[in-house]
Amino acid sequence: MSKIIVVGGSLGGLFVANILLCQGHDVTLLEKATGSLDGRGAGIVTHDALTQALLAAGIAVDHTLGVAVTKRLTLGLDGNSLGEIALPQVLTSWSRLYQMLKEAFPPECYLQGKTVKTVTQDADSVEVLCEDGSRYHADLLIASDGIHSGVRAQLAPKIQPAYAGYVAWRGVCAEVSLSQYTRDTLFSHFGFCLPNGEQMLGYPVAGPGNDIRPGKRCYNFVWYRPAPEHQELASLLTDDDGHYYPSGIPPLRVSWKHIADMRKAAREILAPQFAEILERTPAPFLQAIYDVRSEQIVFGRIALMGDAAFVGRPHVGMGVTKAGDEAMAIAKHIKALGTTPAALQAYSAERLELGQQVVARAQYLGRYMQAQGSKGTRDTENLKRNAGTVMAETAVDISDLLAQGKAVPESAH
Repeated sequence: MSKIIVVGGSLGGLFVANILLCQGHDVTLLEKATGSLDGRGAGIVTHDALTQALLAAGIAVDHTLGVAVTKRLTLGLDGNSLGEIALPQVLTSWSRLYQMLKEAFPPECYLQGKTVKTVTQDADSVEVLCEDGSRYHADLLIASDGIHSGVRAQLAPKIQPAYAGYVAWRGVCAEVSLSQYTRDTLFSHFGFCLPNGEQMLGYPVAGPGNDIRPGKRCYNFVWYRPAPEHQELASLLTDDDGHYYPSGIPPLRVSWKHIADMRKAAREILAPQFAEILERTPAPFLQAIYDVRSEQIVFGRIALMGDAAFVGRPHVGMGVTKAGDEAMAIAKHIKALGTTPAALQAYSAERLELGQQVVARAQYLGRYMQAQGSKGTRDTENLKRNAGTVMAETAVDISDLLAQGKAVPESAH
C-alpha cells in the first residue's frame, strides 16, 4: 500500500485525500488549524464536474447538496429588472461540502495542529517536518494548503499572490429576516446589481444545519468594491484595536466603522433589495481579491493543487470545481503510473495550462467589471448590455472553453 501525505484540510485537500483513499492508498492529511473549519467561506456555485468529484470521493449526491435556481436577473437602482436569462443551477455552501467530505474521511487520518516547517525529498520518498516536531514520510506529497501555501513558499518562493485592486464584501442573510418584497423579487434567483466599476451578486443557499426548506434558507452575497492597496486596503484589514492583518482579516474583526460605511454606500448605489440584505446581515466580512498564477506545479514527488497552485478571482466560480478536477486528475495518473514522479508530471501536463486559463478568465471578468461605467455613465442601454454579458459569463461552466483554449474571448486579448 502506497503512502501519500496531503497538506491542507480544506475542500481541495479533502477532495484529493478521499479520492486517493477510495483507490486504496494510505493517506494522511495534515491541517495546521485546530477545531472544525466549518463556517469558513460562503456560497459555492456547483458544476457537473463538482458532482463528478464528489462521486469519485465516495460521496452520494442528492437534492440536499444545495438550493436550485432557474434563472438570473439584474436589478437596477430602482429595484426593477434590467434583464433576465434562464440558467438552472444548484447553489451550495462551503460548509455543506466541508461536512460531506470531512465525514467521509477517517478522523484518525485527519491530523490537526500540523503546521509544516520543512519539506524534503530524495529519489524514493518525501519527508515532512512539522513545527511541533512530528515527522511524516510518504511516497508522494500533495499540497493543497491555500493561497498562502507554506509548501509552495519553500519550493517556488517567487510565486506570490498579486492584489487585484479590489475587495469582496461577503455574507449570508437569513431568508426569514427579509421583507416580502425582497423575497418575491430577488431571493429565489441568482441576482446581480452593477454600480459603476463594481458588482454585486447573490443567490440562495442552505440555512443553519444545511436546511434547504423555504423559510429556513439564507441569501449569500458578494459585493466587489475598489480598494487601493496602499491606502484603503490597509485600513480595511485593520481592526478597531489597530491590529493589521495583511493575510486577511478574520470575519469578526472587521471594523464596525467599515461595515457602517459599506451599508451606507449600499443604500446609495445598490438596488433596495440588496441594500436590505446588507442591512440585515449580522456579520458581513471582507476578502481582498488576489491572483496566483504558477508556472510550475510539480517538484519531483511533490505536487501543488487547489489555491496553492492557482487562484482565480471568484467571478469565474471555479475554485472548488477546479480543485475537484485536479484531485481527480492526480488520482487518475497515480492509478495509471503508481505513486511516482512520473504520475505527478502527467498531472502537470494535463492541468498546468488549464489552471493558467482559469486565472486568465477570472482576470478578464474582473477587468470587464472595473471598466463598466468607470467614467460615471449610467446609460440604460449600456447597463442592459452589460447586464446581459455579466449574467452570461459569471460563474458558468467553462469546461468546453478550457478544452478549446478559449477561456478568454479573443476580443479581450
